[in-house]
Amino acid sequence: MLERGMWVPPSLIRIALTGVLGVLVALPLVAESAQAQTQAPARRGWLGIAMESAPDGVRVGHVIRGSPAEKAGVLEGDRLVRVVGKDVATPREVIALLSGHGEGEPVAVTLSRAGKDMALTVTLATFPAPDDILRMDRVGASAPTWTGIEPVGGAPASLASLRGRVVLLDFWATWCGPCRELAPELSALQARYGAQGLSVVGITTDPAEAAAAFKEHVDMRYPIAIDAHAETSRAYGVSALPTLFIVDKRGVVRDVGVGFDPDHGSQLEALVKTLLAEPAPREATQAH
Repeated sequence: MLERGMWVPPSLIRIALTGVLGVLVALPLVAESAQAQTQAPARRGWLGIAMESAPDGVRVGHVIRGSPAEKAGVLEGDRLVRVVGKDVATPREVIALLSGHGEGEPVAVTLSRAGKDMALTVTLATFPAPDDILRMDRVGASAPTWTGIEPVGGAPASLASLRGRVVLLDFWATWCGPCRELAPELSALQARYGAQGLSVVGITTDPAEAAAAFKEHVDMRYPIAIDAHAETSRAYGVSALPTLFIVDKRGVVRDVGVGFDPDHGSQLEALVKTLLAEPAPREATQAH
């Protein structure tokens, strides 16, 4: 939902390619090599991990839910030792070794876990679109805890404080045109359903002063919080703006929208109404 009109600025693309956002760096993902860049989409295989450079080599920073890596038993924190029979010391080497392999191909991966080497065979899948990776990874899972969030005004300081409410998390920025278009729709939803248990919260990496001025300028009628070091944006896998997470009363992500499509406003409202009608978790009811 909400996909048309997405704008990905160069600064955000650079963040994605360096692994900050944990989705586009899943292997063999973006064009780190000319071969991977020119390979036909139908041939590009997908492993489904995000990697981190570490002093001892290549660490698995994140495993996408439902990915070939998860199905093969790869875990976050594992260290990649060998790929297709060759030792690896950097994420770039892993990308280069996997770039020539396509979906359906089994690849040998040796990893180290708790000091012991393990040999796995991972069958690569069709390379999904970034939006599809995000939905696969997040929909149906608990929404990540907020980290490094600085509330502005009366904004909540944590997602846990909103337990028992339906939450729309709007990841936005002052330079984002579609964000400006989406804000009035979210403000209207907050006005209509806030008293029934809806909380819309905007999260941005922009400085607090600029964010507050923008909020006032576009009449954004919901609270905002500053993610100064993009820690929460990384945790949610945000790679384009606006990105909207719809979280139910139990704290589970029920849908993800990337970009802005004015024709999908009624679908979003229908989903909000459905989630508001669901019972709150027992602990949230007792807390109130």
